[in-house]
Amino acid sequence: MMRQLIEDFPSQLDRAYTNADNTSLVFTGEQFTNLIICGLGGSGIGGKIAAQLIQDEAKVPVFVCNDYTLPGFVGPKSLVIVSSYSGNTEETVSAMEQAIKAKAIVASITSGGAVLLLSEQHGLNCIEIPGGQPPRSQFGYSVVSLFRLLVHYQIISNDWWDQIRGLGTFLQSVHATVVSRAASIADAIDNKIPAIYAEVRLEGVITRWRQQINENSKMLCWHHVYPEMNHNEIVGWEGGSSDIIVLMLKSGDDHPRSAMRMNITKQLYEKKGAKVVEIEDRGNNRLQRVMFFVTLGDWVSLLLAEKHGVDPVSIVSIDFLKNELSKHA
Repeated sequence: MMRQLIEDFPSQLDRAYTNADNTSLVFTGEQFTNLIICGLGGSGIGGKIAAQLIQDEAKVPVFVCNDYTLPGFVGPKSLVIVSSYSGNTEETVSAMEQAIKAKAIVASITSGGAVLLLSEQHGLNCIEIPGGQPPRSQFGYSVVSLFRLLVHYQIISNDWWDQIRGLGTFLQSVHATVVSRAASIADAIDNKIPAIYAEVRLEGVITRWRQQINENSKMLCWHHVYPEMNHNEIVGWEGGSSDIIVLMLKSGDDHPRSAMRMNITKQLYEKKGAKVVEIEDRGNNRLQRVMFFVTLGDWVSLLLAEKHGVDPVSIVSIDFLKNELSKHA
């Protein structure tokens, strides 16, 4: 099932574009002073990735909330976008209720649940997406819908929407490259512990890599970013070992000094016996390059799951946690 869903990602982007483009939305020209994007896990990662992609153009400060509570500054001049695939993510529902109480402008992305109900009750803009799948497998719907709202509320220009329209075609064109590269990365990882590194503007992307390896592959791993890791984690590598494999995502968009830092620290990892796999991007613009990395990470996590004979769909630990929490509602 998960293989089919990951195979379908380019087509999902096309369907998500059509769905969002055909959704009727209202905007009365409010002037916002800040934007907060709320969501967790597979529903929330699109917010982090989008926030980093638009940071050079966004007309207001953009904050990502992965919690029950909103920042205290949220008020009538705030735009709050909530994303919950099921519509029942308790942290996101809590944040949405606070945003409504604070009289913020609220919009949502969901397949149903409490988020859809609140949207209908309060007459909010809502992009409704198809339900019934693992939230992490519907990343295309969440991130495309988010860009639709960002363009609609004039946070970013319509040029982004034009770029979104061609993403599915681009990913189809690099599909063979993605699968082949993912197979070589999965073979290199095998049973080692992955440390995933990239420049800070790709933090959302490597967070997605970690999440997918955690959920699909049932493996622990960690991530960190340059240049911040050079001020702390680099010292931890004095206790590094050959049990670790470094996945270093490198992009032409990286700051030149960060790129230099990556090349220098690679020597430190290798001195401790760690294998380093450098992973280059593909694409004609930053959006394409980011989505190339996202789909590559998805494939790596799937192939690791298949290699280790685990079910990439099951989430036993999350189900246990939710069941226990439900006893204390």
